[in-house]
Amino acid sequence: MPKTFYQFLMTQRNPESYDPVATFANNAFLDSAFPKQETEFDELSKYLEENASYLPSMTVFDDAWRLYQDFLA
Repeated sequence: MPKTFYQFLMTQRNPESYDPVATFANNAFLDSAFPKQETEFDELSKYLEENASYLPSMTVFDDAWRLYQDFLA
């Protein structure tokens, strides 16, 4: 079974990094409502747009999603 987006994102965590994807991962880790089992772009995007005030731009999610897709390929 492939990793969920959240599982992949957690591999990007790095509290010492200023990389936007790492910062996103660090903050998603602290978000207890993050949809951890979700694998669909649209559902994740909707959640983040409505609930993730810690995400400065949806471009960061888009970049993380591309990394996730490359990981799954």
